[in-house]
Amino acid sequence: MSAVLSPTPVTVDDWLRWQETLHPREIDLDLARVVEVGGRMGLQPFPAPILAVGGTNGKGSCALVLERLLAGRTGVYTSPHLVRYNERIRIDGEPVDDAGLVAAFRAVAEARGEVPLTYFEFGTLTAMHCFAQAGVDQVVLEVGMGGRLDAVNAFDATASVITSIGLDHVDWLGDNREAIGREKAGIFRADRPAVCADRDPPASIAAAASKTGALLRRIGIDYDLVAGAQHWHWHDWTGAEFALQPVPGLLPDNLAAALATLRAAGYPLDASVIDARLAGFAVPGRRQRLAGAVDLVLDVGHNAEAMAVLREWLAKHPVPGRTLAVIGMLANKPIAGATTHLADVVTAWFAGSLSGPRGLDGEALSAQLPGSASAYEDIGSAFAAARGRAEPGDRILVCGSFYTVGEVMTLLEDSPWKT
Repeated sequence: MSAVLSPTPVTVDDWLRWQETLHPREIDLDLARVVEVGGRMGLQPFPAPILAVGGTNGKGSCALVLERLLAGRTGVYTSPHLVRYNERIRIDGEPVDDAGLVAAFRAVAEARGEVPLTYFEFGTLTAMHCFAQAGVDQVVLEVGMGGRLDAVNAFDATASVITSIGLDHVDWLGDNREAIGREKAGIFRADRPAVCADRDPPASIAAAASKTGALLRRIGIDYDLVAGAQHWHWHDWTGAEFALQPVPGLLPDNLAAALATLRAAGYPLDASVIDARLAGFAVPGRRQRLAGAVDLVLDVGHNAEAMAVLREWLAKHPVPGRTLAVIGMLANKPIAGATTHLADVVTAWFAGSLSGPRGLDGEALSAQLPGSASAYEDIGSAFAAARGRAEPGDRILVCGSFYTVGEVMTLLEDSPWKT
């Protein structure tokens, strides 16, 4: 019997607020609830191939590359979003509109009965319902956290990929790469392709593939994409070799992960098609540069590995002036270990408080930053302060969280960047 909604949510925001009340905990790793409700909704087994994308860093980029390269109708589910929830669920590259979201929310609510779904579980079932209704040809699912007990793992993947393994979500996944790798490899399936794009993977990845019976393909061994001065050079276990145009907004290993997943799943790879579909590719919020008298750089990186990549990018793209960093982070992130990578490129930090149950107060954040730091009551105030200090030739870096970058993107929605 379905639960009674009182009052019935109307807008997308109404529904999202209601979903936050359905489970006493924000995170509760368990597949049983999604399996049960998904079965009631006729989503099990899912009628289209599923490509599951896990990992610590790079999984969002890999999912977006797959979206660009796949032919036919493709459904893509990623998280979190930057500005609007609709960004999480896309069909043919376009976010599902509000009416489609509300209809899907209602379908999940009616099917769940009294099952206490978490926010992410509700969203995952919403996405799968949207994809089923649209009759997509294939689905790309980005794992939210971990893998073994993440909600997307309630749906059997045709092929799985792990982009990298780093220390993140240690309270849930374990405090070392072996434990985290074991959790992430939980998306592997017997007799189905499993791709690993970590160049130094924990032994638990291969062990999990062997135990599961998955068909493991490893970067640097079974396939690779080597960045040259003029071209990126691909080769794989089938004997295929070809050159690709470099994609400035993408790390080669993340493109390699996507290409290997497509190859393993039986999709054709054609260099000219890849070049054409990735022309102008960029990932919003990942080393995203908005040029001006003062450059603005947006990056959602929030762990040590991601900030090390960001530091390398900043060093390769110097500005004549200073780098002023606006930062907001969640309390469960490795703040000191992550931000130390930026110590030699950031001149001053502007730490803003993030709202929500896991948001960190600006004062507490500023105390853990390497170098001169000021604290502000919210991200908007921190951003305004950085703009006030910036001079021509400087740049403002916004980093530390999807939420931080999303808040600044919202501030910029009605006016192009200029300073």
